[in-house]
Amino acid sequence: MSDQAKDERAPSEAEAAEANAERTEGGIDGDYEALVRLLKENEELKDRALRVAAEMENLRRRTARDVHDARTYAVANFARDMLSVSDNLRRALDAIPAEAKASGDAGFKALIEGVDLTERAMLSALERHGVKKLAPEGEKFDPNFHQAMFEVPNPDVPANTVVQVVQPGYSIGERVLRPAMVGVAKGGPKIAADAPVEPGPVNEQAEKDA
Repeated sequence: MSDQAKDERAPSEAEAAEANAERTEGGIDGDYEALVRLLKENEELKDRALRVAAEMENLRRRTARDVHDARTYAVANFARDMLSVSDNLRRALDAIPAEAKASGDAGFKALIEGVDLTERAMLSALERHGVKKLAPEGEKFDPNFHQAMFEVPNPDVPANTVVQVVQPGYSIGERVLRPAMVGVAKGGPKIAADAPVEPGPVNEQAEKDA
């Protein structure tokens, strides 16, 4: 084989160097692209993990709130029904004439005391389960807690002051079981607003009636 044929078949040193450079450059480009892809995937996984963690935290808080509400308000409907029974017991006591109470009849007196004790025991049991009585006489009228039944002209009392409680109200936790039915003063000086009115408790019964 001639030297000329060998030169035609074998690459020159310059060609070999150029080819090697191309291969090296191609390898660097491939590694860079792979690195960029991995970094992008890593960011996506990190973002997904943060979203999952946030959703789990929100779920935990909702669950804790639901458990708290279930414990606090589980007896709300039952308590509201028992308030009707308590009202009837009070009406029965108020309907007894003063002459009958003063008659001195031992049996009748024992009956009155029994009804009175039953009413107090029922209210005490409800209080142990978070039910609180609302008797706001002398307080500023608050539509979140009170239901105005009538107005009483009285220039000596600040306007919108509760001057009479027709029927006491009751709340449980932050919710109103039944608003207090009241009469409010009209015609007196206005009550100064020292601070903005805070949102009151949820009135479930009013929402149902609406």
